Amino acid sequence: MTELEKGPQGRRRGRGARERILSASQQLFRDQGINHTGMDQLCSAAQVSKRTAYQHFAGKDELVAEYLRRFDPDVTGGVFDRTDLTPRERLLAAFEVPATGAQDITPMCPYIAASVEIHDPQHPARQYARDYKKTFAARLAETAREAGATNPEQLGEQLALLLDGASARTRVLNTESFPTAAAIAAVLIDNAIPTTAQQGHSHDWRDSPASGDDVSPSPGRRSV
Repeated sequence: MTELEKGPQGRRRGRGARERILSASQQLFRDQGINHTGMDQLCSAAQVSKRTAYQHFAGKDELVAEYLRRFDPDVTGGVFDRTDLTPRERLLAAFEVPATGAQDITPMCPYIAASVEIHDPQHPARQYARDYKKTFAARLAETAREAGATNPEQLGEQLALLLDGASARTRVLNTESFPTAAAIAAVLIDNAIPTTAQQGHSHDWRDSPASGDDVSPSPGRRSV
């Protein structure tokens, strides 16, 4: 039998209270900021009582940290774990992540936004944002190493900085900055990867047809 609880209007709710709270936090924190969103407003938007909210989260600090954790897994895996792209293409694909197709073209990086709003460096959300940014730069460096970069750590940091700058500039100017950032990234990547390494990656088994095979590009093949 499904456990039920009563929301603020006395309506009976199911077990999805935690997901509704997180969904409300994603909407409200993005639209009006973390510091301007109180627990009362979150509970009202999620249609749960404060008692229920504190059963799922010890406090707002824990909720903010969990809100940030929800952004990561699908994004990094969707870029760095792709087997249909070369390492160079995966590096450039990182700049396509923010393009969600939504009407709002100002997707401020939630980790940057949280770090700006929360001044305490020991806050769990600040710590998670810092760890995430280091991990993301490390994944860029790892991919740069696969691509043959002479200094993969440096290239990873450069691309991470470029991504963060594009996110902030997009928000401030209310215009899309990621295509320009991707063009700059392509120059950085090509300057960091020796020509011989680039040629080696562009002539792997996928690009080497047997004698007599059609050498025209596949319609589904991506060219970056």
